Amino acid sequence: MKATEVPEISGAYLFEPTPHADERGFFCRTFDADVVRSVGLDPAAFVQDSVSRSVRGVLRGLHLRSGAGEAKLVRCSYGEIFDVVVDLRADSPTYLGRAFFELSGETQATVYIPAGCAHGFQSLTETSDVSYRIDRPHDPAEDVTIAFDDPDLAVPWPLPVTSVSARDREAPSLVEVLKRREG
Repeated sequence: MKATEVPEISGAYLFEPTPHADERGFFCRTFDADVVRSVGLDPAAFVQDSVSRSVRGVLRGLHLRSGAGEAKLVRCSYGEIFDVVVDLRADSPTYLGRAFFELSGETQATVYIPAGCAHGFQSLTETSDVSYRIDRPHDPAEDVTIAFDDPDLAVPWPLPVTSVSARDREAPSLVEVLKRREG
């Protein structure tokens, strides 16, 4: 497994495993504590795993957490997604930086997203399963959502959006979220 820094987002990493394929399918290590530790992350810090299933065109995000934030590992375990990370840490050298990834069940690559960064994705296949490993128990009271179609972010979503949650559809702009955080 190889770990690569994401230049657009300070402290973010892309973990790329080596799937071993044969006539039966493939086998792949999707998490390696030693590799995670080698880039300065504590593998024991992750306390909760979740999975979402989406259909083609579904968009989830852009989400982050208030307070101490939430670091996470995100991997598409089946299908393919267009994944987005936005750095919203005011003290970060990559503040407002954006990074885009195509994650898939074929590659099993994982993105580490530091606390204070917004995250979202769009399903590119008929079915996509996304696995999340987070470093704090989820608290819905800390959920923050930014409009996925915010013109200041200009995320180049690759497909027409077929479905979003009411929360995502009604999300405030980036400017509004930043004003709330300052106040």
